[in-house]
Amino acid sequence: MILLLVTALSDVCAGTSGFLLDFSSQTSPGTDNGEALPESIPSAPGTLPHFIEEPDDAYIIKSNPIALRCKARPAMQIFFKCNGEWVHQNEHVSEESLDESSGLKVREVFINVTRQQVEDFHGPEDYWCQCVAWSHLGTSKSRKASVRIAYLRKNFEQDPQGREVPIEGMIVLHCRPPEGVPAAEVEWLKNEEPIDSEQDENIDTRADHNLIIRQARLSDSGNYTCMAANIVAKRRSLSATVVVYVNGGWSSWTEWSACNVRCGRGWQKRSRTCTNPAPLNGGAFCEGMSVQKITCTSLCPVDGSWEVWSEWSVCSPECEHLRIRECTAPPPRNGGKFCEGLSQESENCTDGLCILDKKPLHEIKPQSIENASDIALYSGLGAAVVAVAVLVIGVTLYRRSQSDYGVDVIDSSALTGGFQTFNFKTVRQGNSLLLNSAMQPDLTVSRTYSGPICLQDPLDKELMTESSLFNPLSDIKVKVQSSFMVSLGVSERAEYHGKNHSRTFPHGNNHSFSTMHPRNKTPYIQNLSSLPTRTELRTTGVFGHLGGRLVMPNTGVSLLIPHGAIPEENSWEIYMSINQGEPSLQSDGSEVLLSPEVTCGPPDMIVTTPFALTIPHCADVSSEHWNIHLKKRTQQGKWEEVMSVEDESTSCYCLLDPFACHVLLDSFGTYALTGEPITDCAVKQLKVAVFGCMSCNSLDYNLRVYCVDNTPCAFQEVVSDERHQGGQLLEEPKLLHFKGNTFSLQISVLDIPPFLWRIKPFTACQEVPFSRVWCSNRQPLHCAFSLERYTPTTTQLSCKICIRQLKGHEQILQVQTSILESERETITFFAQEDSSFPAQTGPKAFKIPYSIRQRICATFDTPNAKGKDWQMLAQKNSINRNLSYFATQSSPSAVILNLWEARHQHDGDLDSLACALEEIGRTHTKLSNISESQLDEADFNYSRQNGL
Repeated sequence: MILLLVTALSDVCAGTSGFLLDFSSQTSPGTDNGEALPESIPSAPGTLPHFIEEPDDAYIIKSNPIALRCKARPAMQIFFKCNGEWVHQNEHVSEESLDESSGLKVREVFINVTRQQVEDFHGPEDYWCQCVAWSHLGTSKSRKASVRIAYLRKNFEQDPQGREVPIEGMIVLHCRPPEGVPAAEVEWLKNEEPIDSEQDENIDTRADHNLIIRQARLSDSGNYTCMAANIVAKRRSLSATVVVYVNGGWSSWTEWSACNVRCGRGWQKRSRTCTNPAPLNGGAFCEGMSVQKITCTSLCPVDGSWEVWSEWSVCSPECEHLRIRECTAPPPRNGGKFCEGLSQESENCTDGLCILDKKPLHEIKPQSIENASDIALYSGLGAAVVAVAVLVIGVTLYRRSQSDYGVDVIDSSALTGGFQTFNFKTVRQGNSLLLNSAMQPDLTVSRTYSGPICLQDPLDKELMTESSLFNPLSDIKVKVQSSFMVSLGVSERAEYHGKNHSRTFPHGNNHSFSTMHPRNKTPYIQNLSSLPTRTELRTTGVFGHLGGRLVMPNTGVSLLIPHGAIPEENSWEIYMSINQGEPSLQSDGSEVLLSPEVTCGPPDMIVTTPFALTIPHCADVSSEHWNIHLKKRTQQGKWEEVMSVEDESTSCYCLLDPFACHVLLDSFGTYALTGEPITDCAVKQLKVAVFGCMSCNSLDYNLRVYCVDNTPCAFQEVVSDERHQGGQLLEEPKLLHFKGNTFSLQISVLDIPPFLWRIKPFTACQEVPFSRVWCSNRQPLHCAFSLERYTPTTTQLSCKICIRQLKGHEQILQVQTSILESERETITFFAQEDSSFPAQTGPKAFKIPYSIRQRICATFDTPNAKGKDWQMLAQKNSINRNLSYFATQSSPSAVILNLWEARHQHDGDLDSLACALEEIGRTHTKLSNISESQLDEADFNYSRQNGL
């Protein structure tokens, strides 16, 4: 016990002396003010101070001081020591508490460090502070906490640089952030959106702040920015534009076309397109020719011809001899026609003197022949009587049920006057509006009528009786076949012929297209060829050296006269017209007229720079199924081909857009576009529209459905005629893609409200032959449907018009209209975007100001080491073929800009040109003097001058 007590006392003394020794060896924190640390420390259970919280490294941001704190247990005192010197105790903020679990004293101390203190310190290391805590057994020291002034420089040590890389190539963008304390963290932005490399395995941002894209994709094109940030600020690098381009590749060659001549020496061609893949983002265009031609020789057909007759043969026992000839001089070859006529002749060889039973041979009639002729005569009379009886029964039944027909009609070849079948069945049961609704329907009656449903002159006012169903018009045959005939075993059909009552009237009268006598229940499909129309639309304007633009309102046809095309001090009255009569261009059967015939003149005018003519067309050019040609009418009235759109030519240039063709020409005249379908997948775009008007009968309402080529001038002709006839457009026109697959077009009326409206017999569905639709540019197709109200109180009509091509496209027109004039809603026929300025002259006619145009031409027409800039200007504006034409011009860039003006005449801004110049300017720094802001200002001035 004594030994243990001595040992414990010695340990206590040693600890006390250690505490005093450590304290005496330190400079007192209060010596500056004459204050000393406490000389006596209260007794407490023996343990060294343990730091619960030590000071952390800190950064001074701007001029804001930072606070350092310590917390220890047990601790009698805690003082901070900074850079080896005690911090004055007045600068300490101390808090004392008691740990309830252990009963030990806990002390927490704070000090503030200012920016000035850190800046005034000059030493081999950073400004630092640490805590010293005392207990009755001794002292403990905390970790050293460094205090630094935080900052971030403005300039990056290395900004990322723009790149143009091929698809699937590697992209490496370098970024070295600005110097800063603490060191800046780096984040990459693409088009102002953060890049998350963890979500995309193709992107790595971990390698020394660099951005690595292992395999470039088209979606990787964009503007990349390196963002550096620390606790002080954020800094943005310069944006680097990455363009992932695709070099063009040729598609496979198409099959060789058929020889262009029926016989003799001709040519055939095949083509390929630079679409495998198509060049993108400035990628190189395919090298080589897009069209190949080879010569071909087709054997000409040779029609057969007769040899001379042979000698007459020996007279036969029947007193006849014969002679023959053969079709061998020459024989038909290569599809030639066989000889026409008889190959054998026979005649009496005794001049009528041949005798049999003492009578001339030609007077002898065998008894069997006489008996047979009598039987045939009687059979024919019997059949005629039966046919007449069946016909009378059929007419009687028809008259009784005519007003009660519910119609299910299929009417074909209506526009050509052909004879195809349509069926309708009587519907009586359950209709409260019928006189005898209790009568059971006769399910055995099913009449089939074969006849034309086309009235070439629907304005005929001749009275048509109810029997006119079987006697409609001249040259129209109506064939009637009844199930009663089948049940009686009579299979023959009676044919009836009607008279023609033709009539013409002057253009502009107020007759409705479908005006007929109220008793007439014959449907019809008509075309407008019987209506006299204007032979042409025409507009004129006087133009001089400054040039201008001539527009045919609401037709899509325009003419651009460039600046400088007309010599100075000269002026010309330039006109432009559209032929609205019968086209003078007669196709040879394989070609289709795709545009109006447009004439511009005067023909003797000479221009020094090609002018741009815009012609609308109706071909669907999205596929490679058309061979489209530009044709010009000669002074002799014949049409000759100027060029094929797919061929290379230096005489003119054609730029084919989805709805129009822009042609650069150097001579005036009459031009048109024709198309030769290469496959059955060739598509014409048709515009379908429905008009309506009241008939002369107050209960009747007529719907007229038009199918015209999708060109504004074709539809304008329909609108003009409908305005004269009082028609109202009931639904916005729609596009119908009509394939060249020889299948016809069906037009039908659906969803007619029952008990309010009924459609007259045979008009529920009408069918138009393929040939009439395919060549419909010669005259607008017009199908009429006649509806009848049950009561005058019905004032609303709701139904659907279905227009579809068999095995092709379909469109639905929704009709929702009021019969009353006061409640009708008007649908605008045309937007008036081009009708206010039919002729514009001088600078206001052009979107690109002349000063900017001069700078662009001066910049792009000068060759440089990287190539000809005007070629890049053409390719950036989607002009990728027939560049040889521009090379022949004195200023290729000026011609390209003229084509751009013609192509973008309805656009509201200059974005497309600005984007093209911006893309080229990335690799051609000399283009930086043409800024996008200048183009924006030019666009604003153009819009203000033209009231856009």
